[in-house]
Amino acid sequence: MKIRRVLATAVAAAVTAPVVLLSTAPAFADEKPAAQTQKAKPTIEELEQAVDLAQKEYDAAVIAVNDAIKFLEEGLEAETYPTKAAVIETKKAAEAAAKAKTEADQAVVDAQAKLDAATTDEEKAAAQTVLDEAEKAAQDAAAAKTAADTKATEARTAHDDARVAQARKINLLQKTRDEAKKKLDDAKKALADAEAEEGEEPGGECVPEPKLTAVVSGLPDKVVGGTTKTFTLRVTNGTGRTMDALYPYAAVHAFDDKGLEELDSYLDLEWSIAGNPNWRDVDLLNGSSVGPLKAKASVDVKLRLKADADIPAGQGALFVSADYVNADGSCGGYPDLDHHEFQILAKAADPGKGEDTEGKPGGSSNTTEQGGSSTTPVNGTGGSGSGSLAETGSSDVLPKVALSGGAALMLGAGAVVVARRRKAGVNA
Repeated sequence: MKIRRVLATAVAAAVTAPVVLLSTAPAFADEKPAAQTQKAKPTIEELEQAVDLAQKEYDAAVIAVNDAIKFLEEGLEAETYPTKAAVIETKKAAEAAAKAKTEADQAVVDAQAKLDAATTDEEKAAAQTVLDEAEKAAQDAAAAKTAADTKATEARTAHDDARVAQARKINLLQKTRDEAKKKLDDAKKALADAEAEEGEEPGGECVPEPKLTAVVSGLPDKVVGGTTKTFTLRVTNGTGRTMDALYPYAAVHAFDDKGLEELDSYLDLEWSIAGNPNWRDVDLLNGSSVGPLKAKASVDVKLRLKADADIPAGQGALFVSADYVNADGSCGGYPDLDHHEFQILAKAADPGKGEDTEGKPGGSSNTTEQGGSSTTPVNGTGGSGSGSLAETGSSDVLPKVALSGGAALMLGAGAVVVARRRKAGVNA
């Protein structure tokens, strides 16, 4: 199960800076900063959406190119288009001016012929007058033709410029289309690769699900040797969908007051649920599903902690979390490994009046309100920062160092458990 890829980092933190692990942040705190600097891998659904969007962009680009080409071939050549209409109008005017000049030139030729044929002074004077008028009309016709030809040329140039601009637009649209095609191909390849990877490992990447909460209630802050304490781990599905197979996780770890001797062998953690009230070792809980959990629903896991009569005084911690695997192979889990510290008293000691963990924030964890039916998340016990260690009169550093080393073990064990769950699927 890939939901806990940060386990390796957390374990390393437990070895290099063990006090920090339990005194300042949850075991999975590394995951949150990482999420701020490293983009999460897209899901199959997100990749499918990317393909759909890229397909729409490509289709739109193809239509834009086709429309632009059609406009170049048809729209710009329509008689009603302004530049084309100007070309047609000025061409007609130029042709009319040319005809008028030709006629004026012929009138000059005819007038000159009459002048040449005149014999009398009176005939010659009249013919000269007609010739002068014909030459003046020919000059005016020539000027009109020049002006008409200039306007026709300008109109033709303007229309050609419009065609060139449209051709450039087509070229840009074709580049956009080609880029959209590459984007579509890349999106399809990314989806195909993800689907192939999903085929190799059904369900693909597991995702953090902060709305899947694991809340402990009833665990006292002091446990005396020779006693048994029963409390509850409530797992709540605060999402809007059913989780097909739910896997609660619980583990306990302890050291003596000096932090030199591990006390795990003196402690026995068992569990049961309403559907199967027999008490069983908690190791079985960490590898077994307790069944599906509907949206907005909760399931209570009873936990029983037995402390041997000869257990030395020390400090203990309960670690809890939860994961899920769905029938379609999708999976996820609560992104933290919450812990709840408690003081261990030797059998002859007076425990005094202990407090349970319900509604109490952890000594090393600070979280905000989670989803589901629980309104007060519980990530630990024993007050802020110092826990209950200061009450023992011994150093609070060595036990926390020892406990944080145990946290590394819990994290490592959790990684193995969830990996097996992920591989086994809902039939685990």
